[in-house]
Amino acid sequence: MSRPTQEDGRVHGVIVGCQREDGRWLMIRRSKNVAAPLKVCFPGGAIEAGEGRDAAALREMREEVGLAVELVGQVWRHDFTDRALTLFGYLAKLNSEDPRPCAHEVAEIMWLTGEEAGGHRDAMPMTDRFVAAREEAVSKG
Repeated sequence: MSRPTQEDGRVHGVIVGCQREDGRWLMIRRSKNVAAPLKVCFPGGAIEAGEGRDAAALREMREEVGLAVELVGQVWRHDFTDRALTLFGYLAKLNSEDPRPCAHEVAEIMWLTGEEAGGHRDAMPMTDRFVAAREEAVSKG
């Protein structure tokens, strides 16, 4: 599936970090049906044409894991140098801890510590950098 190119000539995507009361973070293992099959990552996806980043983050959480969240704010941005892709990382508060994953996109729901997420052998590239930015933002309150 082709992703829309934004005005800056890049594809934009969002990822969302949500933490449970016990300190673990919501992660997914991607299904075999999507790009980067079976990789571990935070929920997220491409920003559609004409869609804002906040709206995309909320939509992706609903679509991938069936959760409504409250966005706290953007805490990270990464511009890949090897491809025309920019990711925006958000923190969000969970309104429920009972995800309902979309089977087409998500093979598994995982609740990982920051260390487990950043160092997971199947983690998507840059996961460790988002974990660091996210944890810094959380520690600042």
